[in-house]
Amino acid sequence: MIAVKITLEVLPEKKLEVMQTLTSLIKPVGKEQGCKSYYIACDINDKNCFCIFEEWKTREDLDHHIKSLRFGVLLGTKTLLRNPLKIRIYSVIRTQGMEAVEAIRAKRAL
Repeated sequence: MIAVKITLEVLPEKKLEVMQTLTSLIKPVGKEQGCKSYYIACDINDKNCFCIFEEWKTREDLDHHIKSLRFGVLLGTKTLLRNPLKIRIYSVIRTQGMEAVEAIRAKRAL
């Protein structure tokens, strides 16, 4: 699995425009081949900072997305940002869920 985190620090006066752009991408990107999840969060400490979190089945699926017009729309927001986009791509070998948390907590000293 490939995980992506994209951080956008938006100019305050451009927040609505960026929010509309980001919202318009959620459903179409989520339907792209290989997209496991695609969601957007707002920083609770800075209402002008957004994070996009994506999960892709393969690197090839992500590469196809990066070449797409939709990703171009995201890149087109650069003039609306305080700082350049921060993009991090992670190759995930293994994932764990709540069972891992429960196992770790069961081992804690009482």
